[in-house]
Parts: sequence; C-alpha cells; structure tokens
Amino acid sequence: MFDHAPTLFRLAVRLTGSAPDAEDIVHDVFVKALAHFKAGSFRGDSSLLTWLYRATTNLSLDRLRSLKRRQHEVAPEPPTAGSPEAGVLLKELSDALAELPDDQRAAMVLKELQGLSTRETALVLERSEGATEQLLVRARATLRRRFEP
Repeated sequence: MFDHAPTLFRLAVRLTGSAPDAEDIVHDVFVKALAHFKAGSFRGDSSLLTWLYRATTNLSLDRLRSLKRRQHEVAPEPPTAGSPEAGVLLKELSDALAELPDDQRAAMVLKELQGLSTRETALVLERSEGATEQLLVRARATLRRRFEP
C-alpha cells in the first residue's frame, strides 16, 4: 500500500498546487486507509489503488474548497525543468489547470497526468464514464482556448 505514496503525492500536488498540502493529504489518506482496514470496513468494491486515488482526490478537493472559503489563492508552484523555456511552459500549464473548476482539473490530472483510463478516472471521481468524458471535453476546450494564438 505504501508503495503508492509517490503516485498519490504527485496527484495531490497536481490538484492542490502545494507540496506541503500534498504531504498532509497523503498522510491523511494512509491514516484513513489503515483505520478502514483495522475496522474491517474496506469492502473491496474497487481495487485498493482506485480507493487510494479516490480518497486522495476527495481530500485534495476538500482542501481546495476550504482554502477558497478562507479567500486564499492557491498558486501552484511550477516544477523545476531543464530549460527556462520549459519552466515557463510548465508554469503556464500549472496556472491554466489551477483555473479549471475542481472537477475538471481532477479529471484532467487523473486522466492525462496520472495516466488513468477514462473508466478508472470515472471510478475515482464516482461519476459515470459519460459524465467523466464531458468533464474532460470541457477542460480540454478551456485549455485549448487559453493556449490558442
């Protein structure tokens, strides 16, 4: 289970834009998972990884909503890159993702950056595949408009 920590951390960072928040979220996910296992309440309706993705996504989106309520702006830190041009492009992409509605950003990060299938993304977001596809279509259209010359 703990082998998935780096993957869950990347997901949380991409959703929240904050490494310290992502660390807290991953910690909370594992505490929650262990509590479910000890209590015998993990039903196994989905795979463990899907459950961990769902918990990480939900806690990340909850953290964003909480921050928005407190009127703080969450600005994702751009990842370090080999060249200044790549750093600028990554910063622009991070900013564009941060401007998407929470559900669209979660769908894009899970599908395009984490590499989940549409079905897996739908399971994590607890939506139908069709609804997930619509989120992705809207998110891509918004990103396309932002980056068109």
